[in-house]
Amino acid sequence: MRITLSVDQLYRAQPGGIGTYVRGLALGLASLGDPDMVVSGLAPRAPVSDDVAALPLELIRAPLALAALTRVWPYRATGVPRDAEVVHATSMAGPFGGGARGAVHSVAMHDLLWRDEPSASTTSGIAFHERRLALITRRDDLRILTSSPDLKSRLVALGIDESRIHRVRLGVDDDAVQALAAPNVAQFLETFGVTGPYTLYAGTREPRKNLDRLIAAHRQARASNAALGPLVLCGPSGWGEVATSDALTLGLVARPMLKGLVRDATVVAYVARAEGWGLPPVEALHAGTRVVVSSNMPSVAQNSEVVAVDPLDVEDIAAGLVAALELSDNGPARERRQASVAHLTWRNAALDHLEGWR
Repeated sequence: MRITLSVDQLYRAQPGGIGTYVRGLALGLASLGDPDMVVSGLAPRAPVSDDVAALPLELIRAPLALAALTRVWPYRATGVPRDAEVVHATSMAGPFGGGARGAVHSVAMHDLLWRDEPSASTTSGIAFHERRLALITRRDDLRILTSSPDLKSRLVALGIDESRIHRVRLGVDDDAVQALAAPNVAQFLETFGVTGPYTLYAGTREPRKNLDRLIAAHRQARASNAALGPLVLCGPSGWGEVATSDALTLGLVARPMLKGLVRDATVVAYVARAEGWGLPPVEALHAGTRVVVSSNMPSVAQNSEVVAVDPLDVEDIAAGLVAALELSDNGPARERRQASVAHLTWRNAALDHLEGWR
């Protein structure tokens, strides 16, 4: 089987969760060790970063730069190898065709966030996604792969035949990247004035992530629960202004440091107003850390190891932080949290994708 995945997301300014998905799926397919499977990554015409070069796939360069490629893909399968038996668009950017005769064409749909949170996007961004959704809806030959539990019913309501939609898992087991040792993490935080426990938010800083309410709730909870420590924000800035107030903003950090920060946090809090999947809370559980999360978070909707809160209620978020602090953090408790997401591996994600392509 010759599979072509779009990797254009890794060339965008903010690869975000889709970028993590692209890297993870490539790793998962490689982990299967199938000698009859050849996986290629379709990239725009641009310099290859170390991150992209490290992917376990054959890199194919399209003849167009990123912006032009995105505009062309709805009409032409530019760059897609003629012998590809599976052509998978890892985002709604495309491509949507090409390959060998009888090739399987699929697209990953992660969410409808531009509809759920229009204020978190630009006018042009909303228009782009609406055009792509219309294309996907009318293309009966295009299979849709999604990790969101409720997206299938929403797409069916839009007129898409449910037989086209396949559920897939995502993974968190990027164990090829080792977390930094605790002393190194502590030394790094000390340069910012943090010398004890801390509450961590890991993700893009943008309005949809609800940081204003999290900051207010943390301030309220910490007033009587000093063991929460300061609120540390880790991750890049996204679209839209976000006032970070008295929270400590670290910005984007290298993956080994991020994994160490997640592992050593007293609590990881991720209370976004809306989310397509939600990898950060799953990554925190994978590290064994206590987690406070929005009650509408798809990735942990059935997980009893998290403290779920109403993301629109500051009082409830504050109470959730206190409740998480009271949970056991010994070895067995951390092992339970890790076990609760043990099935979310990139290998299993790859197997789910293969099933969707059959």
